[in-house]
Amino acid sequence: MRKLKGIGVSPGITIGTAYLVPKLHQSVSEHRIPPEEIGSEIQRLEKALSETKEELEKIRTQTARNSGAIEADIFNVHLLLLHDHELKKEIVRQIKEGANAAWSVQTIVHQHLERLGKVNDAYLNERRYDLEDVGKRLLRNLLGIKGYLADLKEKVILVAHNLTPSETASLNRKLVSAFATDIGGPTSHTAIMARALEIPAVVGLKEITEITRAGETIIVDGQQGVVIIDPDKSILKEYAKRQADLRKSHRALSPLKDVIACTRDKHRVTIGANIELPVEVSSVLAYGADEIGLFRTEFIYLNREDLPSEEEQFRVYRHVVEKVKPCPVTIRTLDLGGDKFASALNMPEEMNPFLGWRAIRFCLSQPDIFKAQLRAILRASAFGPVRIMYPLISDVEEIKTARTLMEESMAELKRENKNFAPSIPVGAMIEVPSAALTAGTISRYVDFFSIGTNDLIQYSMAVDRTNIRTAHLYNPAHPAILKLISEVIAAGRKTGIPVGLCGEMAANPALAFLLIGMGINELSMAPLAIPEIKQMTLLITMKEAMECAQKVAEMDSASEISSLLEKKWAEIMKRKINK
Repeated sequence: MRKLKGIGVSPGITIGTAYLVPKLHQSVSEHRIPPEEIGSEIQRLEKALSETKEELEKIRTQTARNSGAIEADIFNVHLLLLHDHELKKEIVRQIKEGANAAWSVQTIVHQHLERLGKVNDAYLNERRYDLEDVGKRLLRNLLGIKGYLADLKEKVILVAHNLTPSETASLNRKLVSAFATDIGGPTSHTAIMARALEIPAVVGLKEITEITRAGETIIVDGQQGVVIIDPDKSILKEYAKRQADLRKSHRALSPLKDVIACTRDKHRVTIGANIELPVEVSSVLAYGADEIGLFRTEFIYLNREDLPSEEEQFRVYRHVVEKVKPCPVTIRTLDLGGDKFASALNMPEEMNPFLGWRAIRFCLSQPDIFKAQLRAILRASAFGPVRIMYPLISDVEEIKTARTLMEESMAELKRENKNFAPSIPVGAMIEVPSAALTAGTISRYVDFFSIGTNDLIQYSMAVDRTNIRTAHLYNPAHPAILKLISEVIAAGRKTGIPVGLCGEMAANPALAFLLIGMGINELSMAPLAIPEIKQMTLLITMKEAMECAQKVAEMDSASEISSLLEKKWAEIMKRKINK
């Protein structure tokens, strides 16, 4: 048995048989072409280029129909690469020198991939995968190979060095239950397509193709980012139970989709969804969210060599707003820096990027970039209810400056006769201790607060939760964290503005129960977590949640608090929902 840790890019648990995706280069051999056959070999290349173009256009159309226009745009990049005149010229030159077409394509594409692989640039690395995709498809057409998907006869888990976006988009969900790859990241095009198709996937496993044998039983846990090869009986039994429990839970909770989250003593709780990509809107609707409580916008800036235009951003925001209307959408402005860098911005390397030039700090220092985003969001507000939220606020002056830039953007749009909602709520994400401790002052300049507990815990506890040596110290039940949250709630209550929470604490039923008792009325989480949190609200009373919060406020340690919540949650789960 081997257990590998990678990056979970699409949730779910699957147990199945490994199918090793064959490496195409093994089918290509070099042979010399006599001068009289060079013309016909170039014609073979032209025919393969034409077939590849037709296939990509067909995949683009299917993706637009099944997942949406934004996801289909991925294949515009592929078509551009296919029509790259310099690339074609190099391949033709090699054929004219006597090499066969397939060998020429593989050699030239490989040379370009090697060059791109040496460049330390996220955008160019992503283009490397796109070029690999186009090269594979072109080679298959030259060789007359239908592709490995044509060989599938029963349900399998794909194991590959990498799955290209077009391969992922072409997957038959009846035959492919999950996939696991050596390389890849959470913002790669392949990850986007996996989420769009709702196929469990783990990427970045480094060596899975080297240590997995075809036909072996493997487990893919997309939630934890884990793959287990040849599991023993006890692990197999454990995961089979987890998989069955997950399915049972989904079936049992699915009727709650259209139920309003309300406690037994009639206290209403707003349940929102956190999304990173427009494709996730389908999950927002499927799980019955009241709103999009956090729409992260960094994806528009990543994996590209230019900055997105105002018009491009407007189309994305409008698409999401119209899809969920009349539910409101809270759009968080750009939060680059930390672990997310855009190639086009040439952001400098920093000793401590999470404490550096990121989020609102970056935006305020780059007003042209910031205003292009603000204008796009404002324009989208003409098509449905929108809220704007600023990330990583640490000082009231940041809110004042951001407000000024927003007012300037509104004045510009008005002069240009471009529509936007006359009144848009503006909020601050409370993610650092300085903001929590001065929430009373900040509350006078915003319309709502949203507490981002993922960063608040990290910054308050001085803990990197990805560090295996200190991860155990990352504890949302620590009295200091709960005290900071209480400070923000009290400030919001005093000024009369709503206080929500969009960190991972919101997705934990026991902690969400406590948060409701403390005074949080809006909880936003990954769409998959919504049914369980809705269920929790229907099983509790506001009175008991408040009583629990009072007990917790008097406790000294995280372990004491966790023990109480665990006991209370076990008691709650024995109840039945009132019909």
